[in-house]
Amino acid sequence: VQLQASGGGLVQPGDYLRLSCAGSAYTFSNYAMGWFRQAPGKEREFVASISRSGVQTFYTDSVKGRFSVSRDNAKNTLYLQMDKLKPEDTAVYYCAVDFSVKPDVVGPPRENAYNAWGQGTLVTVSS
Repeated sequence: VQLQASGGGLVQPGDYLRLSCAGSAYTFSNYAMGWFRQAPGKEREFVASISRSGVQTFYTDSVKGRFSVSRDNAKNTLYLQMDKLKPEDTAVYYCAVDFSVKPDVVGPPRENAYNAWGQGTLVTVSS
C-alpha cells in the first residue's frame, strides 16, 4: 500500500489550497479514507473522512464550512479542498485508509481506525 500526499505549501490567511493523496497497490475504491493533521507540538487530530463511494463525508467542527473532502476513484486520488485558511490550520496533513470491511459509510474519526498512512504534506498559513 502506498499513499502519496501532495499540495501543501505556504499561504496567507484567507487563501486556499487543495491537497491530493494518490493511492496505489490496493483497490482504492473499496475503502473509506480520511485526512488527519498534526500541528507543531500537538497530537495528530482528525480532520475529515469520506466513504468509499464518496457519498458520505464527515468533518471535525473546526473545519466545517471551510474544508471539503472528495475522491476520484477512477484516478485513485483523495482530495482535501481547504478554503479560508487560518493560521491555526498550520500542520502536517496526512491521508489514511480504513481497511475494515464496512458498508458505504465513513470511518470513525480516530487514528486507530485507520491502517495505512501517507507521508504527510506541510501546510503553513502565515502572513
